[in-house]
Amino acid sequence: MQGTIARVCMVVAAAILNHPLLFPHENTTLPEQDEDLVARMREHEEMLEMEHARLEKELAQLDSELEETPSDQGFSWYFWSTVSFVVFLAIEMCRADIAEDAIHPVEDEDVIFETVSAPPRMMDKNALRNFCDKCTYTSSHEIWKVREFVEGFADDLLESLRSMCDREVDMEVGDFIGVGSMFESWKVCQPLMCDLLVPFSPPDPHSFQYHLWCSSSSDIPPDMQCCGTIKVTMFGEDEEACLCGSANLGEDMLCLLHNKNKVVKVNRSPDELLCSYGTHFLAKDQVMRWFQIAVTKAWAGISHKYDFEVTFRSLDAAGALKIRFRSGKVIVLNLIPVVQLEDTNAYFVSHFPSDHNGFPDPYWPLSLAVCERNLLKYLAKRLPQNSCHLHCLQVATFLHRKQLSLTGESALTSYHFKTAMVHLLLNTKTSAWGAASLERRLQDVFSFLQRSLQEKRLYHALIGNRKVPRDIRVPERFRKAEPINLFRSLVLRRELYAATVRHFQEMLRNAPVLIEEYTPYLSNGY
Repeated sequence: MQGTIARVCMVVAAAILNHPLLFPHENTTLPEQDEDLVARMREHEEMLEMEHARLEKELAQLDSELEETPSDQGFSWYFWSTVSFVVFLAIEMCRADIAEDAIHPVEDEDVIFETVSAPPRMMDKNALRNFCDKCTYTSSHEIWKVREFVEGFADDLLESLRSMCDREVDMEVGDFIGVGSMFESWKVCQPLMCDLLVPFSPPDPHSFQYHLWCSSSSDIPPDMQCCGTIKVTMFGEDEEACLCGSANLGEDMLCLLHNKNKVVKVNRSPDELLCSYGTHFLAKDQVMRWFQIAVTKAWAGISHKYDFEVTFRSLDAAGALKIRFRSGKVIVLNLIPVVQLEDTNAYFVSHFPSDHNGFPDPYWPLSLAVCERNLLKYLAKRLPQNSCHLHCLQVATFLHRKQLSLTGESALTSYHFKTAMVHLLLNTKTSAWGAASLERRLQDVFSFLQRSLQEKRLYHALIGNRKVPRDIRVPERFRKAEPINLFRSLVLRRELYAATVRHFQEMLRNAPVLIEEYTPYLSNGY
């Protein structure tokens, strides 16, 4: 009897392991046109059917014998049958998970990283230093000249824009703020690109109300992290906007905002206030269209004063200008309309120059670029003289851009390399960033980013990070917020993740060749 029970268990296990769900059609590892394999599978199936028929015959004989055997043997038979049934049920429950894994194999993501276990060594530190000095480091004098020209031209352009706007109807444009690699002194690639944030505010008597993703009463979807909505309201629309609507001020008190003898009523449609259709939420598309028209008119008013050509680089990005001089030199200028979050250094951005997808209206992404610029300045004062942190960022972004020209677009951006470096700056001793440590720190940046790709998790450097010094003045609501995963899109899109990992690994493999190819020969010929 025990032998029969053993054969029962073996047949059940064999039937489960050879179940069709364990070989789904979606499993691309099985060649569908392999006739020999199909024939062997059919023979195996026929053999199982024969074994199954023989087993049924033996079970029938066993039933007849059990009727004549004592009750203890019958009890033993039922006991082992129950155990076999439990084992069978447990295997069946696990089989669904096995089938799911066969359709979507998780081990593929581990295989992606098999070829590169650790970032390769770039070159010796002398060659790397020569590469930085001769290739990637744009002289501070040239950066200073470009920034001086851009700031003067932007001032003139925005002043012309203001002069053409109707202050009672149009948005009010403030002074620009320089952000990004050019104003953080790590710009490496041509053409030189400057990013300028241009704040704007609604005309009186309107104002902006902000709703952030991290607020307790937020109704913003989970996939819109680090976003908010901007509602255009009018003073006096609700009594909470001013105390004069809810408090008895007396006859001798006068509200400076609302004069009861002279009530101003401005009836403007949402389109005039650049809102989404049928709502009072500010729309990025409307703002970009308004800003592009305004910049075009402003340039037409001052173009006679300059001896160079200005064109729009992209119709989808307002204020994306290309300045071409007669000498052939090109400067790219991104004027980005933004909305300041109250009186903080946080801004709602209409678009990012490197982001081609963006967020749908009425959701505005939040930028802490001004805080990031201030943080790098703060850390630079505490790092060793001639520290290597900017050179690390220059080399990493240089290799990334060169790899983009070879393999095409990638989900990785220069901002991800900058984020990785900021995390390292906040978690390592300042003495570790001396000039002689360039190669080791560059290795750390690549290792940090590779580990982040494996985990599909790279947190925003400032949001939810308590290690950021308070002198940077990051708004407290963002310091206490949950960290934002910049690699969230890689979690949801497997193909994009695989392509991004391949791009990063190929960049690491090609790094020594790129460094050697783009490093000028020294005067002694080596």
